[in-house]
Amino acid sequence: MIDIVPFLDLKAQYLSIKAEIDEAVLGVLASSVYVLGPEVAKFEEEFAAHQEVEHGVAVNTGTSALHVALLAAGVGPGDEVITVSMTFIATAAAISYTGATPVFVDVDPDTFTMDPSKIEAKITPRTKVILPVHLYGQAADMDPIMEIAERHGLVVIEDAAQAHGAEYRGKRVGGIGHMGTFSFYPGKNLGGFGEGGIVTTNNADYVRHMKLLRDWGQEKKYHHDMVAYNFRMDAIQGAILRVKLRHLEAWTELRRSHALQYEACLSKLGIRRATELAGRRHVYHIYGVFHPARQQLQAALQSEGIHTGMHYPIPVHLQKPYESLGYLEGDFPVTEQTAKEQLSLPMFAELTQEQVNRVAAVVKVWAEQTNAG
Repeated sequence: MIDIVPFLDLKAQYLSIKAEIDEAVLGVLASSVYVLGPEVAKFEEEFAAHQEVEHGVAVNTGTSALHVALLAAGVGPGDEVITVSMTFIATAAAISYTGATPVFVDVDPDTFTMDPSKIEAKITPRTKVILPVHLYGQAADMDPIMEIAERHGLVVIEDAAQAHGAEYRGKRVGGIGHMGTFSFYPGKNLGGFGEGGIVTTNNADYVRHMKLLRDWGQEKKYHHDMVAYNFRMDAIQGAILRVKLRHLEAWTELRRSHALQYEACLSKLGIRRATELAGRRHVYHIYGVFHPARQQLQAALQSEGIHTGMHYPIPVHLQKPYESLGYLEGDFPVTEQTAKEQLSLPMFAELTQEQVNRVAAVVKVWAEQTNAG
């Protein structure tokens, strides 16, 4: 029987901190405070400190975090938001929820994040926000993005759903732009036992607006200042995330160690990899390799009991909900090539060296056979 190498092992992570998690959950149950409350407030403070920003506003999902950040930035019907198509559809969906239109630009071939050289050609009088995505755990090239935004009077919202603890030139993501949004979906580097999200910012006015938006537009019970939403974080999620946050840096360093091990094994095979650029701290939410015969590589790994993923095989501009925008295949060549070639190898903190070596060995044999053929 083949030993399985899972793509992700959430049970292993839970077992490693079970006593801490169980105590935190039971504490919430004993308190009978199940929505927002002190555990969520403390998590907001602690996560903001981790990302080196002043404020955090916790919400029920990463998508809600994007949604309230866009609304706080004043985005609404008729506006445009410049973003990328090489992302999960939630990035664009949150823009659509506001009534605004996503305007896509291509990505850089080395980082797979927003190509700053493509931005200015897409700015119009309707543009309100630039929304870069820190894909796979590596920061986008933020300095030129911020310079363009400042010159044009635009707000920058960082989609950091995959980038907890990532850095750009010594700065943590989520505090480089005007706001940053994070997801705590279970598979993320910092994942809850369910859904969750947060917006980070140094702007107190944004904080007040977003807190109203997440909780029915009320600062005082039954006094509603606006039509708003029920985007509140559950207290149990706040308590769990507080526990896991204490371990995040150690887990991140394990991910980075696994990536170095993959890199040492795969660097001479002629297979492109999503590797760390100088001046950035990659947190390796995903360790991606890229090859035109991606499906054959995936099948070879599967035959050896190694599970993989794809992030993302169909770019957002080619998805059905955005057909009306008129984008065609070929409009974003780097994005489209990436979507056709990307394969995600197993990556989680609890991977063993033996498992990483086993994955790399199968890739190596496949690559040598493919090149020989």
